[in-house]
Amino acid sequence: MARAGAVWVLGLMSGTSMDGVDAAMVLTDGEGIEAFGPSQALPYGPGETEATVAVFRDWRAFRPPRDPAHAARLAEAGAEVVANHAAAVVRLLARAHEVPEVIGFHGQTVAHAPAEGWTWQLGDGERLARVLNRTVVWDFRSDDMAAGGEGAPLAPFFHFALARHIGAERPIAFLNIGGVANVTWVNPAAPAPEAPGALVAFDTGPGNALLNDWMERRTGRALDEGGRAAATGRVDRGLVASNAAGAYLARRPPKSLDRNEFALALERLGGASVEDGAATLTALTVETVAAGLGHMPAPPARWLVCGGGRKNATMMAWLAERLDAPVDPVEAAGLDGDLLEAQAFAWLAVRVLRGLPTSAPSTTGCRAPVSGGRIARP
Repeated sequence: MARAGAVWVLGLMSGTSMDGVDAAMVLTDGEGIEAFGPSQALPYGPGETEATVAVFRDWRAFRPPRDPAHAARLAEAGAEVVANHAAAVVRLLARAHEVPEVIGFHGQTVAHAPAEGWTWQLGDGERLARVLNRTVVWDFRSDDMAAGGEGAPLAPFFHFALARHIGAERPIAFLNIGGVANVTWVNPAAPAPEAPGALVAFDTGPGNALLNDWMERRTGRALDEGGRAAATGRVDRGLVASNAAGAYLARRPPKSLDRNEFALALERLGGASVEDGAATLTALTVETVAAGLGHMPAPPARWLVCGGGRKNATMMAWLAERLDAPVDPVEAAGLDGDLLEAQAFAWLAVRVLRGLPTSAPSTTGCRAPVSGGRIARP
C-alpha cells in the first residue's frame, strides 16, 4: 500500500550526449520511493535537434551579451527542446495507466560553469506546461547556485532514497560513469538526505568522455564496446599518474567538473595504438574514482554503478580490483541504470512542490539546504 501523500510523477532527462529523451514515472511522497512506473528512452530522429546541437557546439557565441542575429536560432533551439520533451511525455502516457500529478523537467544542459556562478539549460518550463496542460517543475539548479552552491550534482538526494529503498544498512556508493564520473557516498542510517553525515557527493574525474573521444578519433565509433580495446592494450602508467595527481583531485568536495576538464590527457596520448590509448584512458577513470575514497567518511561496503560505464566490462573489473569492494551495475540491486536520472528529476519535482530540500552543503557546497526549482502551472 502506498504511503499517505504519495503521487505519481513523471521525470524527463536529456544528457549532454544528446541522443534522446528519457522519461520515467515514480510513485513517491518526495521522501521514500513507493514504486517505479513505466519508463522509456525516446531517441531523437533526424533533424529534431539541429538548432539545439548548433547552440551546444558554439555556446560561447550564444551566451549573453548575444548578437541579435542569434536570437532566432536560440528561440528555435528552445522550442526544439520543449517539443522533443513533450513528445516523450505523450508517448509514455499513451501506454501508461498511471496519471502524473506533476512533471519534472531538467531541460538540455548547454554549459555548466560553477566557478563562474552560472549554468545554462535550454527549455522553458512555462511553455512545456502550456503544451502539455500539466504542472511542470523546472530550473532545478539556479537557486542552489544563488545560495553559493555549484548547481550539481542533484541526484545525491535521490540516491539517499534509493539506498533506503533497496534496504542498504551500511554506507554505499552510487557511481555514475557518464561523460564525467560522479559519486555519491550514502549513509542510509542518517535521518534525512540534508542531515550532516548523510551524503558526500562530487565529480571524481573523467568518465567515458575522453575514452569515447579517443575511439571516435581513431576508429570513427565513439565507444570501446564492452571495454574490448582496453582489455588488450597496455596502460601508460606515467600518463595516468601525471593526470591523476592534479589540484582538482586533491580539492575537498563538493566539487564538479566540465566534460573537457581532463582533455589534456587525450592530447598526451599522441600516436599510441587504439588499444593502448583505450587502456590508459580507462585506467585514468578508475584511478580518479579511487582517489575519491580519500574524501569519504568511510569506505563504501558496496559500489553501485550507473551510466554507460557499467556496460564496459574492463572498466568494471578494474574498478573492483582497485576499490577492494563489490562493484555492481545498479541492475544487481533491482534498479534501472538507463533511467535513473529521469527518475531522479521525477522524485525531486515532488520535493520542490512540498518545499523539501533538493541540495545541501555536503552535495553542492551551498550555504544551507536549498529547495530549488520553479513551478509552472498550465
